[in-house]
Amino acid sequence: NLVIDRGMALHKMIRLLTMSLGGEGYLTFMGNEFGHPEWIDFPREGNGWSYHYCRRQWSLVDNPDLKYKYLNAFDAAMVGLARKTRLLTGKTRRMWIHQGDKVLMYRRGKAYFAFNFDPNRSFEGYFMPVEEEGDYQVILSTDDYRFGGFGRIHHRTYTALPQPDGRVGFTVYLPSRTA
Repeated sequence: NLVIDRGMALHKMIRLLTMSLGGEGYLTFMGNEFGHPEWIDFPREGNGWSYHYCRRQWSLVDNPDLKYKYLNAFDAAMVGLARKTRLLTGKTRRMWIHQGDKVLMYRRGKAYFAFNFDPNRSFEGYFMPVEEEGDYQVILSTDDYRFGGFGRIHHRTYTALPQPDGRVGFTVYLPSRTA
């Protein structure tokens, strides 16, 4: 279902954006790592202290007919990456913002991020600016098969070189609705 695919893609992108730009911490409420399909209402005076709508459906992530497993896997990989690289302690630097293309690129710590929020356009050969020459590896992609994506971003090494205009970087393929 294209609507579900689009929603999942945007959900992963927004979570990655929030985690990587949100400051020195990242907080999620249990169950919200993949969104919750029902109304949640904790016991309170206004509902007569009822527990009827105060439950999580933990089984959703284990149901093979649903896609919650992909969102759960992405959240685990994203948080694992942040821990492994100590991402939240790094400084942030804007590298590129293009309103027309709906592309955002920035650096946090030693990690570089590229987001294509355009719902329709993918970009072949988009320039990814970095600060130093050298090799760069894709380490997390919202579009990986294991996260319910389409596998359009290959985990390969890119070599950043100086350009004639003085910038340093490399070109990448930025599919629509990916980071």
